[in-house]
Amino acid sequence: MGNEPKNLYQQDSNGYYIYDVAQTHLEQNYNDYTEDDHKVWQILFERQIKNLPNKVTKEYLKGIDIVGFENDKVPNLKKVNQFLAATTGWEIHVVPGLIPVKEFFELMQNKKFCATTWLRTLEQLDYLEEPDMFHDVFGHVPLLTNQPLCDFVQDLSTLALKYIDNTAVIEAIGRLYWFTIEFGLIQERQGLRIYGAGIVSSSGETDYSLFSTEPQRVPFNATEILRTPYYKDHYQNKYFVIYSFEQLYNSMSEIEEEVEKIAQESLLAV
Repeated sequence: MGNEPKNLYQQDSNGYYIYDVAQTHLEQNYNDYTEDDHKVWQILFERQIKNLPNKVTKEYLKGIDIVGFENDKVPNLKKVNQFLAATTGWEIHVVPGLIPVKEFFELMQNKKFCATTWLRTLEQLDYLEEPDMFHDVFGHVPLLTNQPLCDFVQDLSTLALKYIDNTAVIEAIGRLYWFTIEFGLIQERQGLRIYGAGIVSSSGETDYSLFSTEPQRVPFNATEILRTPYYKDHYQNKYFVIYSFEQLYNSMSEIEEEVEKIAQESLLAV
């Protein structure tokens, strides 16, 4: 079944799945997806793909063509990996769900993006506490065809591993990941667009992030982001806007400098 990998493992107190990530090789059992699984994908895909034109970055739309998603079938990750390998060299690495931070960054440092293979049920179409395959694959994978974004994620992962035992730094890098890869906006010539996967996979937050008068939309500032808290249980009250994916990648030197300051501050606070 599509849900089988998730159910094989227990979760720890942080919600991370307990298993040997390095030694356990999980695969997508594609033939085990049910008719309902494909129906869930189709409903979510068709609902959101209609909502994205003139709202999502052009790089996402280019990417979704490259990876070959179909509206009425759950993506076959082996085929998707072939497309990714030919563009940026990245691949999807199957996980049951959230995994420990160290293993998460180690995989991305090696160009492996974590994704689940289970899908929400028909009763969970509009709300799900834990990210499922639709979020992981529909939201993230098309932009894994964008080289500057991939380089940014890889370098950020390398930086995180350098400070993996420093809780303050890992929390700060988590904020940066959240406000860019998950909930980032980009200003393109045609207008403001979304690129963060958490917005891309949410029809409600797509419109809220672009058009609502409630949240702030401010220029990308890595130093500010590293010290800005975020919310998991409701829409964000602030979004950071980049002007290009190259800007993200080129911000790494600034990020490294600020992370070093946070590391020093955390040592002085002990």
